[in-house]
Amino acid sequence: MVIEHTEKEVIIRLSPDMEIEGLQRLIDYLTYKEAMAKSIAKQSDVDKLSKEVKKGWWEKNKLSNIGQ
Repeated sequence: MVIEHTEKEVIIRLSPDMEIEGLQRLIDYLTYKEAMAKSIAKQSDVDKLSKEVKKGWWEKNKLSNIGQ
């Protein structure tokens, strides 16, 4: 692994043997951290929104999974 820091970005070079699923989880986390660094939202607001989204997703999907 090689990490390079330039004026505009951080470049990470990895072996092509990396597990894609784990790498995707890492990228998702880094994307989240980057977004949160620029956010002015309060953690309590984020938690409330997350709870509402999860509840809406579950209600929508539990109905479509009945009978499967």
